[in-house]
Formats: sequence, C-alpha cells, structure tokens
Amino acid sequence: MYRLAVLLSGRGSNFEAILNAIKNGYIKNGKIVVVISNNKEARGLKVAKDNGLDAIFVDPKGKDRETYDREIVEILKKYDVDYVLLAGYMRILSGYFVNSFKNRILNIHPALLPSFKGLHAQRQAIEKGVRFSGATVHFVTENLDDGPIIVQSVVPVYDSDDEDSLSERILKTEHKIYPLAVKLLTEDRLKINNGRVLVDWDEADDFYVTNPKVGGEDGV
Repeated sequence: MYRLAVLLSGRGSNFEAILNAIKNGYIKNGKIVVVISNNKEARGLKVAKDNGLDAIFVDPKGKDRETYDREIVEILKKYDVDYVLLAGYMRILSGYFVNSFKNRILNIHPALLPSFKGLHAQRQAIEKGVRFSGATVHFVTENLDDGPIIVQSVVPVYDSDDEDSLSERILKTEHKIYPLAVKLLTEDRLKINNGRVLVDWDEADDFYVTNPKVGGEDGV
C-alpha cells in the first residue's frame, strides 16, 4: 500500500476526486496519509479534516522557496510518504524538493502539454484559437510544467467559449484522468524511459480518456 501526500492551495476538487476513487476501490494500492497547504483558508484542508485525514497548514510567509520546501519535505518524511500529488498547488517547487522525491511527484495541468504552460492555460488556449484543449497529468521536474507525460484528456474549444466555460469543461476530465494516473502509479504500471512514460495498459483501464473521438462532447 503506497502512502500518498496531497499538496493543494485552494478548493481541492482533484484531491476529492482521488479521495473518492480510493474510497470506492478504484484506487486499491494507495492511501492518502497527509494533506498540506500553503493557504490556511484552503477548502481542501477542511475536506481533508472532514474525512479524518491529517491536514497541515505550513505558513510560507517570510521564507524563501527552498527554506519553505525543506520544511514541507521534513513533514513528508515523517509521514513516510512514497508519492506526492500536487492538486492545485500554487507554488513552484525548488530543486531540493524535486530531487528529494525524484520521479515521485505528480501534477495536473489544464492544458495539453507541452502547449500553454504556466498560469491561465485556458485563456492562453482561447487566445491562440486552438480547436482542442484538455488536461495533462505528468511527473514533476525542475522545469515548470515540463515533466514526462502520463495521461491526457482532450476537450473541444468552441467559438463561444471564454476562460470560465473552457475551464469547467476541462475540470470534468481532470477528475477522471488524475485518479486514473494515480491508479496506474500505485499499481506499478508506469515506467519512465528516455523522458517518456511507458504505460502497461490493461483492457479494464479508462483508456478512452486520451481519445477525443469517443465518449461525447467532453472528450471523456
């Protein structure tokens, strides 16, 4: 049973999706042991507490990035964490953090990486006039939104879309592909080879989430 930590800064909807996938048995080989936030008012902390999980606020005020990350890493080590899941965590990790959990940190980004990295990815997609956008779950490296890709979802972009409507459509798929990625991770079915993630797919996997031609207008 792998021990998982979730880092978040806000509502924690992807955290909830993963937690529900653990509760309903979709994810069988992983459990969340701690939830950490840089935001004392993060809704995700309340969700964690309501579900009997350890929820910790670590105040970043007055600390440089590495000093803060060393504090987080110490907590993760105390909880004997195997993998770290970033779920709307609005901080860039230091090299110290990334190297402390090399190839053991996952993130989800609301775009089809490597396109539209950084903040406001949905707005970037609309401004560029792309016809499809989506979400990406990837391993974290020291480069922003640039790690090996695990799984992606694809959604259409309509002429009538604004940043909010596209964000909502993408978020629905995030709640499917992040639990899928965690399932694959905790079943030891991911292997990084020359910067690419090789997946040991099973017939029962939700493989359709990577294909925009099936599953309806949301691409899922």
